[in-house]
Order: sequence, then C-alpha cells, then structure tokens
Amino acid sequence: MIKRFLIHFATVFAVTLIVCVLVTLLLNLIVYGTDTIDWPTSFRSAILFAIVFSWIEARRCKESSCRAQRGDH
Repeated sequence: MIKRFLIHFATVFAVTLIVCVLVTLLLNLIVYGTDTIDWPTSFRSAILFAIVFSWIEARRCKESSCRAQRGDH
C-alpha cells in the first residue's frame, strides 16, 4: 500500500512539475517577453496535486475492485 502510494505520488509530482514549468515558461514568454520559470509556484502546485491525487487513489484502492487487482480477497 505504501509502495503504491509513493509510486503514484512520484508520478503525479513529476508530471505536474513538468506541466507547470512549461505553462509558466510559456506564460512569461507570451505575456512578458521573458524566458523565466516560476519555480516556487511550480513546486507548490506539484506537491499539492501529488498529495491530493495520491490520497484520492489510496481511498479508491480501499474498495473491493482494487483489492481484487492486488489479489486480496
């Protein structure tokens, strides 16, 4: 359960961080004409989404369908 949570957390964190970095870079390029990345906002968003989505996935896995996939009956 913990291993699954950590893998899901790391995956969501990485994807969210990449997306936020690209979005802030493009926003700053288009609006302000500078090529800066808003790192604090990107990390905060990545941490927040990783916690929330991993928690939702962990709660969903408490249902019988997720237990059946793992082999728990």
